Amino acid sequence: MKDLSLSILTELPLLIKQWGQELGFSQVGISDINLSAAEKHLENWIEKGFHGEMDYMHKHGLKRSRPPLLQEGTRSVISVRMDYLPEPMTQSEELLKNPLAAFISRYALGRDYHKVLRNRLQTLAEKIQAEIGVFGYRAFVDSAPVLEKAIAEKAGLGWIGKHSNLINRKAGSWFFLGEIYTDLELPSDNASEAHCGKCVACLDICPTQAIVAPYQVDARRCISYLTIELHGAIPVEFRKAIGNRIYGCDDCQLICPWNRFAKISKEHDFNPRHNLNSLQLIEAFSWDETAFLRKMEGSAIRRIGHERWLRNIAVALGNAKSSMQVQQALLAKQNHPSELVREHVLWALENNQTFQVFKT
Repeated sequence: MKDLSLSILTELPLLIKQWGQELGFSQVGISDINLSAAEKHLENWIEKGFHGEMDYMHKHGLKRSRPPLLQEGTRSVISVRMDYLPEPMTQSEELLKNPLAAFISRYALGRDYHKVLRNRLQTLAEKIQAEIGVFGYRAFVDSAPVLEKAIAEKAGLGWIGKHSNLINRKAGSWFFLGEIYTDLELPSDNASEAHCGKCVACLDICPTQAIVAPYQVDARRCISYLTIELHGAIPVEFRKAIGNRIYGCDDCQLICPWNRFAKISKEHDFNPRHNLNSLQLIEAFSWDETAFLRKMEGSAIRRIGHERWLRNIAVALGNAKSSMQVQQALLAKQNHPSELVREHVLWALENNQTFQVFKT
């Protein structure tokens, strides 16, 4: 635990924000560690089973909502956001209208954000240390039990919208979050106020109606959960609604009125790699595991593995218009070694009646 003089305490937050912007962060804020309201919301969410198979949401006990239990001595949190929108939203909307296009959530088109933000946070901590001397800290980027959105809201970076994403009045919601837990007793910024008003556009647009009430998302219905977090078979009841979304879903952000203020990211690491922003389903389905791992090196997508990649694409092909090309792509995988892949390929063949139309 490090105590600072009043003069340093007054100046340091301004320096931290200046250094953060120089490092490419879109905004930096500071919060205290009282997350009691968020803790209650989390407990209610878990009690309803909305976390699905994400056991990590509760297995750490109170560490997620009580920072000192995760990092001993934590007295303040430095919270940052970094814009990531790689291209105009109209391009995403066009992709969703093309049933043979592979839609990938915009956050995953470029380099893995964990690596980008973590390196910058470490550099920021080192700048602070060079200014005041050794202090206790630990940096996080979606890598530990941290209530990052609740912290960011308290730090003034935005408010948690009805879709559960953080929204900033000047930047929308297309940004990543990161934190530095520190033993410095820093003055906190003012928490953000909510500005969703009566708008329920995100609830209405959700393909699987996963936003069951304002500020309540049932992950078990969410396409991002189904295509990324879920390890087994995707429930049949949600497969048609998935459409051509093979990794994540951005519908609730695309419809949000506040995203009219979103700007294209200046961070080159978030530019689309391997033409993932224009990838076609049939091409993506043809990749063997070696090709998948090579193309996804340094990408957040790599963590779902080749098997779930094929599972997701099989569902999307099942939702595509019947054609000889779709049939050939699916039939090529009907004897795949993975039972999970075979089951989704069979559903795809039956769902869009490709097999019935072209089997002769």
